[in-house]
Amino acid sequence: MAVTQAALLAWLGALQRAYADNRSYLTDLDAAIGDADHGINMERGFSAVKAELDRAAPADISSTLKTVAGVLLRSVGGASGPLYGTFFLRASAACAGKSQLEAADVVAMVEAGLAGVVQRGRASLADKTMVDALSPAVAAMRAALADGAGLAQILAQGAAAAEQGMKDTIPLQARKGRASYLAERSIGHQDPGATSAWLLLKAAADTWRDG
Repeated sequence: MAVTQAALLAWLGALQRAYADNRSYLTDLDAAIGDADHGINMERGFSAVKAELDRAAPADISSTLKTVAGVLLRSVGGASGPLYGTFFLRASAACAGKSQLEAADVVAMVEAGLAGVVQRGRASLADKTMVDALSPAVAAMRAALADGAGLAQILAQGAAAAEQGMKDTIPLQARKGRASYLAERSIGHQDPGATSAWLLLKAAADTWRDG
């Protein structure tokens, strides 16, 4: 399948539900190494996104993603707002002028979002951040695309890689953000940002599985 505007809106709706359903889970993860508000912030942000898109959804994909970015920057506290806002802003730029997204466009969209997160947060692999989920996901998606896979398989492999990257944060010592203040005490805890990034890709895989 190609991702249409309607399919994009379906994904964003699925994200709102995913973050609402996992609010307590994300908050509990964040309570161990952060400010105990990640789940609250993600639910607030994507509920605000849903409200804005229900009120007046833009007509095209790029403008929709740009609207998402603006809402998240305004409504999500802590580091999550700037990071996820940047993700969607860069994704918007990658989709400029496209009425629908083919598999290669979706991969480019996620890759652009990751580049924005890396630049904004100055994080690298193994810093115990959302990059630890997004970076292996992009690598897996790129490999699947090169092998000629369809969108559903590309997204499934990306989500699986993100899930593994999320789990791989558990033994890491945090080197960025609030968790880094805990030094060695951050070891043994799953990173909440990597977890919310996995949920983002899982929602895309689940929503667009007919590709």
